[in-house]
Amino acid sequence: MKSLLQFSRLIDAISEAVGRAAIWLVLVVVIISAGNALSRFAFNMSSNAWLEIQWYLFSAIFLLCGAYVLKKNEHIRIDVIAGRLSERGQNWIDVFGILVFLLPMALIVGYLSWPGFMNAWHSGEMSASEGGLVRWPVRLLLPIGFALLILQAFSELIKRIAFLTGHGPNVLSRVSGPTAEEELAAAIKKHQVAPEVADIVNMNHDMAVADMDKPGARK
Repeated sequence: MKSLLQFSRLIDAISEAVGRAAIWLVLVVVIISAGNALSRFAFNMSSNAWLEIQWYLFSAIFLLCGAYVLKKNEHIRIDVIAGRLSERGQNWIDVFGILVFLLPMALIVGYLSWPGFMNAWHSGEMSASEGGLVRWPVRLLLPIGFALLILQAFSELIKRIAFLTGHGPNVLSRVSGPTAEEELAAAIKKHQVAPEVADIVNMNHDMAVADMDKPGARK
């Protein structure tokens, strides 16, 4: 179990590094989108490549951050039943969900996505739009993203089993700390990149918190 936990920590470190790096793609997408809109309306200049790179980057954010979100235990849960169970019961549900649903799904999608990438790579597939981009980079994101998700699923499985056997803490216990929006805003300010963007991120977070505090809002 000690060796397995070391392996789990290595996977967690990889997911953390990839996730934190992918967070910056949000800022890149905002800058590209704003620049493309400005050039289109101010100079009547635009390109399909700029439009496609935005959804390429959005795909990268979605797929590369999947493992990071799973590590942070921030994925969507339906706790109607699990929320009423003991800590051990909740961990057993996670073990069942990882083995029966998450891992089979991720393995199947990852396996089926690889031929699509190889076909695009060998054929030099290009966008059907004039001035569009080559397709293989975005197709490569699928197997990479699901490979990271599979690794993180094994890490989470190890941590659940470690808790159930008395060799580790309960990772389902939420630890108070900054939200994803607060982390991104802090990182932007730390690197002195567009402070106004950080203010917008914080404003959106404050609005979301205010909505949650309204009477009748779902917690």
